[in-house]
Amino acid sequence: MPFHRHVLANGLEVIGEVSPSARSVALGFFVRTGARDETPEVSGVSHFLEHMAFKGTSRRTALDVNRDFDRIGAHYNAFTSEENTVYYAAFLPEYLPQAVDVLADILRPSLRDDDFEVEKKVIIEEIGMYEDQPMWSAYDQAKRLYFADHPLGNSILGTVESIQNLTRDQMRAYFERRYVPPNIFVAAAGNLAWPQLVRLVEEHCGSWAGEPVAKRDARPAQGSGAFSVVAKEKVAQEHVILISPGPAVNSPERYAADILAMALGDDTGSRLYWAVVDPGLADSADTSFHDYEGTGSFVTSFSCEPGQADTVLGIVQRVLAEVQRDGILEAELQQAKSKVLSRLVRGSERPMGRLRAIGMCWSYLHEYRTTDDELKAFDAVSLGDVRAVLERYPLTQQTVLALGPLTQLQPRSDKASRRPTP
Repeated sequence: MPFHRHVLANGLEVIGEVSPSARSVALGFFVRTGARDETPEVSGVSHFLEHMAFKGTSRRTALDVNRDFDRIGAHYNAFTSEENTVYYAAFLPEYLPQAVDVLADILRPSLRDDDFEVEKKVIIEEIGMYEDQPMWSAYDQAKRLYFADHPLGNSILGTVESIQNLTRDQMRAYFERRYVPPNIFVAAAGNLAWPQLVRLVEEHCGSWAGEPVAKRDARPAQGSGAFSVVAKEKVAQEHVILISPGPAVNSPERYAADILAMALGDDTGSRLYWAVVDPGLADSADTSFHDYEGTGSFVTSFSCEPGQADTVLGIVQRVLAEVQRDGILEAELQQAKSKVLSRLVRGSERPMGRLRAIGMCWSYLHEYRTTDDELKAFDAVSLGDVRAVLERYPLTQQTVLALGPLTQLQPRSDKASRRPTP
């Protein structure tokens, strides 16, 4: 599948992976901005701005935006993370001109006062909705506790207070600083004509202007090491998050870290599954690897009945300590590889999966990697590579937060846990 790159005179990049055998196209505008780029005064502005992009432009009302996407049968949306805001659509190849037109247009939103005040209420309702989801609330608070004064601890949604106090002028200023051509790139994957894509992006985005954005504070984070219990009487179960340090997104160790997380905490057949889910002690347990610019983290979580929380926490911490001491088994390594490789291949079979893969790789590494490149990198991971990750990023270096009906939590020692099935 040929890969192409073009840079507009204003600094906006266009990249594309052309797959003539595909039956659709996925297109995305990637803006390198997110929660970590915000100050406390504008906390949540990146996500709020994502919403405002769909509220209308000088050429379209909010209704027009939705209708124009619907007319071409597109699957479209956007998302905001700690480091990126992405606007995307998947559609049939013949609708490439219309898709570029709409996506480029909404990246120059009107930010009208009336729309701003209405959407402010929507955002505040969304914050309340997520706060009513205990595991999400626990993760957001645990991330804040772990990162402390590091900008990755910033909340993506912001707070009710920060959103209430945010002004349209503050949002406009943030937009003018961050939504500039050198900080945006367009990515596409699927059955597309590359010269046509370049011409369309030139036509719609060539007049955009703006100065380059300063580099981020990309220092590593080791975690605060705090232990916090947040009591919420109306929550039925106890939700516990343990976070420890991990490799950054540009580290070759990220492949071994992903394999380790899969072996340790996949939702079926992992160490934690056999230790606490299969015996019925917890209804869920998971470990995932999160990589960012400059740093990374392993996030382990579980939820269980309050009366079991002390026991389950003790088991989970002991499992983490065992893996830290002994590593994982060869059978676990191979099983984790199979799962990761299967996930990677299945995702790459759709243009939308490739869009996300090549887009995120370009955003962080500014390089193109094929599916085969990634498969080889994961397949090459050895037990020695996993051991190297454990030695550099100890799983036992934990920041812990529990949210639920309990007012205190104390890890309780347990009998030997069940070993994973090879």
